[in-house]
Amino acid sequence: WKNMDEQKTKQTWGVYDETGIFLAVCRHGMSLLIADMVQSGELTKYPIAVVSRLMKVFGANLGGGYDIRCQFSTTLAKSIIGKDIEQNRHTCLVPAFHGHAHRRLCQLSHLTVYTEGLGLEDLETCERTFSKSNALASSLRYASAFHRQQAINAYFSHNDAYEVYASISNFIYSNYKQARSIIQDCEFMLPSLKRELGVTADTEFTTWLQEEQNYLEGLEMEPLNETLQMEYWRALVNLEASKKDLDLKSALWDVTTPSDPKDYATYMRKTRKVETARRHAIEMYNKDLRIVQDLESKLNIDSHWTPERPEWHDAACLVTKRTFQRALDHLEALVVTRIFELSKMNHAATGYKMRKHIAKVLQVRSSAIRIALEQYNTAACAMDPPHRILKWDEVVEYAFIAEFDLLRDARQDVSQQPWATPAGHSAMDHYFKLLRAREEIERLEVEARRLLMYLRDKERFLDESKQQVRALHPPLAHQIARYRLIHSCFTSQHLKRLHDITKLPGYKGSLSFG
Repeated sequence: WKNMDEQKTKQTWGVYDETGIFLAVCRHGMSLLIADMVQSGELTKYPIAVVSRLMKVFGANLGGGYDIRCQFSTTLAKSIIGKDIEQNRHTCLVPAFHGHAHRRLCQLSHLTVYTEGLGLEDLETCERTFSKSNALASSLRYASAFHRQQAINAYFSHNDAYEVYASISNFIYSNYKQARSIIQDCEFMLPSLKRELGVTADTEFTTWLQEEQNYLEGLEMEPLNETLQMEYWRALVNLEASKKDLDLKSALWDVTTPSDPKDYATYMRKTRKVETARRHAIEMYNKDLRIVQDLESKLNIDSHWTPERPEWHDAACLVTKRTFQRALDHLEALVVTRIFELSKMNHAATGYKMRKHIAKVLQVRSSAIRIALEQYNTAACAMDPPHRILKWDEVVEYAFIAEFDLLRDARQDVSQQPWATPAGHSAMDHYFKLLRAREEIERLEVEARRLLMYLRDKERFLDESKQQVRALHPPLAHQIARYRLIHSCFTSQHLKRLHDITKLPGYKGSLSFG
């Protein structure tokens, strides 16, 4: 992740007074907080300040989506608000789109579809907000600091009042229809998948998720003993190579007698060159020998391993597996980068020059992927038993990190585990989507009634406020009346949409006033 590395953007953006804004929005799109990024890129101090402010205003049990949740949660815990984070039970989440670029282990813990209570929220509202506000950038390029903030504030105030608020009822209506559609599809597909996999209880899907998480956690760190054994095997290989090099250089001996005294200097230089090479070979041999002896003392080994011994073979297999995994890591990184660049080409407002630039980068990336794919296939063939060979057409169609992570069966064979099969993954996805859709239905029925109550209470409040100040402050009463007029211009639209929601199939909520 480029935005995980602050040093890469620190100097680049440090020459500008304001480099952009850091924004926090609610799931409906209302702007909550806006912070200026000054003489820097997207540093962690901005989200820390935003989270701190949100906890002070809204209190405990908040959840927030951030692209680099993996690192940011650790940063939050170690920051000056770490104790507040723990006391307020703040939860960091990974947005749906960005989450699929994270490792599978991160997805299992923090991806939206696996987060209980989140519903169908994708946590990508900031992306949609920025896609609209990017058009504001050109008018701010030469603005003063005051006029820049004034324009940004005016834009988001107008956006909240006339676009986001106007579409809240439609948001509830559209999400309700989407949730009902997902429930219908999942309830149709899930029974057949359960029969195919022999699943008798829904709790098995939760168990599979935990098993997959435990398995991937086991791959995070190699056991220390295995690491030392691999280092020892490599040290023995290096020692054998340096010994052969020393024997070869020691065998060189020139007994030629110069026929002409003038050639003495030439032969002397040749002799010194040979002696220097032999001295260097001795130094390398002694260095490798000391490394071997040090590792033997750590592993309690009495005598050198030889290729005939089973320990040599086991360590060689471990090294082969490590080479395979590192080749897979490299291939995975290149493919994920390609996915993001392809998605950027399809974004709205991406100019012609930028598209051409991305296209050139993709050509270079494709060549790099082909080389990495060859390295992976070579490492896969060296495995015992050989791993599945990947083809170019197959790799470029990979869309999620999960498709790579399940290739990492290093110390146990998981190919027959139900959660490692395509059918098992499909069943798990349908099951958890079904749970989130049901949560979304429950949440939307609450939001629909709250919106209705808000419309009534806001009208009453403004009417009462106008009556109270009319005699004492007529200009203020006039402004309240104007504000009420602006606020009520969307009331009929909201009421109609709320009525439409009650007519949707499966609606069980109530729109009665409390």
